[in-house]
Amino acid sequence: MRLSVAAAVATFCAAILLHPLFEGGAWFWGSLGAVLTVLVASAISGRLSLPTWAAGLVSLATLGVYLTASFAGDKAWALFVPTKGSAAELLKLLATGWDDIQRFAAPVPGDNPGIALLTTGGVGIIAIAVDLLAARMRRAALAGLPMLALATVPATILLEPIAWWAFIIAALGFTGLLIADGRERVGHWGRAVLVRRTRAATTPSPGESADTRGLRLSGKRIGFAAIAIAVVVPAFLPPLEPVSFFSFGVGGQGTGGRGNMIQIPNPVTNMKGQLTLPEKRTVLTYTNNDDVPRYLRIYSLDIFDGDQFGLTKPKGAPENRTDAGPLPPPPGLGGGVETVNAVTDIKISEEVENLAFLPLPYPPREVRADGDWRADVSTLMVFSTRDSASGLEYQVATSEPQPTPDQLRALQPPQQPNVEARYLRLPEDFPADLRDLAYEQTKGAETQYDAALKLQEFFTKTGNFTYDLRTQGSSTSALRDFLLSSKVGYCEQFASAMAVLARAIGIPARVAVGYTGGDKVGDRWTVGTDDSHSWPELYFEGVGWLPFEPTPAGSAGQGSARVPEYARPQPTPTATSSSPTPGATARGEELPPGQQPGRNPREIDDREARLGGAGLPAEEPTPLIAKIGIGVAILLLLLLIPAAIRQITRSRRVRALGWKVSAPSDELTARVIAGSHPSVAAAWAELDDILYDYGMAREPSETPRALARRLTQRYEFDAESAAAMTSIAATVERVLFARDPGVVGPLGKDLRKVRRALAATLSRGRRIRAALLPPSTLRRLRSMGEGVLDGFDRLETLRFRRSATR
Repeated sequence: MRLSVAAAVATFCAAILLHPLFEGGAWFWGSLGAVLTVLVASAISGRLSLPTWAAGLVSLATLGVYLTASFAGDKAWALFVPTKGSAAELLKLLATGWDDIQRFAAPVPGDNPGIALLTTGGVGIIAIAVDLLAARMRRAALAGLPMLALATVPATILLEPIAWWAFIIAALGFTGLLIADGRERVGHWGRAVLVRRTRAATTPSPGESADTRGLRLSGKRIGFAAIAIAVVVPAFLPPLEPVSFFSFGVGGQGTGGRGNMIQIPNPVTNMKGQLTLPEKRTVLTYTNNDDVPRYLRIYSLDIFDGDQFGLTKPKGAPENRTDAGPLPPPPGLGGGVETVNAVTDIKISEEVENLAFLPLPYPPREVRADGDWRADVSTLMVFSTRDSASGLEYQVATSEPQPTPDQLRALQPPQQPNVEARYLRLPEDFPADLRDLAYEQTKGAETQYDAALKLQEFFTKTGNFTYDLRTQGSSTSALRDFLLSSKVGYCEQFASAMAVLARAIGIPARVAVGYTGGDKVGDRWTVGTDDSHSWPELYFEGVGWLPFEPTPAGSAGQGSARVPEYARPQPTPTATSSSPTPGATARGEELPPGQQPGRNPREIDDREARLGGAGLPAEEPTPLIAKIGIGVAILLLLLLIPAAIRQITRSRRVRALGWKVSAPSDELTARVIAGSHPSVAAAWAELDDILYDYGMAREPSETPRALARRLTQRYEFDAESAAAMTSIAATVERVLFARDPGVVGPLGKDLRKVRRALAATLSRGRRIRAALLPPSTLRRLRSMGEGVLDGFDRLETLRFRRSATR
């Protein structure tokens, strides 16, 4: 039974490591209940002397009953007996919990039923494995492997290291399990093994087990020392980058999420709210290396429900953190397209609130921003579940595709596009007249690129559309009215309508929401609330996602909206264009000298090579020789700690050696008799350390006079050194034993003579070793460590006693 209890305690101590993954304490009590349930099952199995396989089945069945009562009691018989309905309910909760952990970031809500079931069941299964290994198979050391699984989950999901106190609790639990197992084994030996500071073992009487207290205390010393080393040593080692074994996504939707769920406001509503503000407010400013304005995308809307476009919950695995290196490659971009490499420095205004996504030029390749920012692989949106972009300064490197019209016309639609189906999806009840409108407006287009140009021209020229913020909203009827009747709307209507019509003719499309390039103010580009904008992005295999601009040029409130170079009707296609994005080619700006784009050298499957010249300026690495020098310096400082402690102790004693007492008194006599005269005590302690450092340690039974005689004779002191040693010994004896020691003068001069005489008998190497690694200091440090362990040992002897009086 002792091993079963130790296994349960060890499992729950290891489960404490899961605490940073959850909010609230629901997971704690659920896990505790699971561990106690397994303990009860183990006790029953032990009582009935069941074989190991049967004990495992009993534990699993008992855990199933507990989970049924806790999570599906309303579907069970008598609230706890599993039924078909309760089993189906548990399976449903498991599926829900698995989906939830894909979209939540730690800490997740602990009261979420699905997540709570996964956690409780997982801890229960670990408890069963630990109990079987430790209590049934008597393999306590192997029981650490299932407990290690509990530590692996937070270590691989979280970016922060495991809390030291949680590690200590888990380690103490495992150490207790090993000690309990060792006690069970050694208890059958016969005679206890003697260890330091334990009473002599006695031979047990017949029928009694051996007294294993001594060995148990020795095991605790080893365990506590190992835990202390495991906690202290890593503080002096460089941190390791976390490795993710579980690619759990993060993200969500809503405004009142829990558990660090990503907060996503309605992008369309937020954009229109900014456009209708009575006065312009600065949202951000930026500079870049080619001084070209660029659209800054925040959201990528990919789901069209028939009324408006919405956002799929983004997923950002730990390996997609922005500080982990280059971002995932942009979908669909091949190696035969020219690119413009740029580095943009962006500063968000501190007045911006609750912005969990970074405004970025597309496609970002590398982002440097303080905080936990992650990239969604499919859209390259960069978001955070913990940090806000308010007041944030960050850098982004981009390699923007720069296709020519000829290149786009030469692209052939693949039989199986390398793009997700959601970018082509339309509702089943999508109006047929809108689909007919799409085909009518793209009639005669030989390629998807030509069809995209015709759709853009329909909104900007031939369709007679008008820009106005006063619209009737977003719905299927509103969309039909906008396209077929009123033809009045603002950027959201234009972007959504073009994306919908593009999907209707088979071109993958989505809607981007963010800001236009803004206006140049001083040496920085300034983006305000009136620069809020929405535009469609269309997908072309081999090039990727390209923005188009269907909002009519010169629209009020959209003065900084620009048509990209490749989207302009050109009778003669140009081989190279000055910029790929809507904000880069509005007025045909030329890149400054030295910034002309070059061919993208990246390959599709090489993430590092894809960065090409678009990477952020590399931080100057510390030279190897400097790293070696720093490491050597730190090592020397650590090695000099004992020497520093010895020097401090010696300086303190030297100050005491100068004290002189000339008149005895009753109080002074009492102190002197007790051996507490400051000058004499300091001299004697310093002499004792000198002898220990030089390998001439005083014997415990050696009197001061015998010590003086041994040193002067063995090391052949000269007359002056011998007299100094005799004076010290006589003064110490007088202080210790005389009723009235008389006047005690300073002993510093005599001590220095004795020290020089002793040092002269040693080799140079021994003197250096005594100065750098003084054995006397090492002895004190070792004694302090033993004292700490002795304190833990005393805990074993604590007993609660009943009061003798009633």
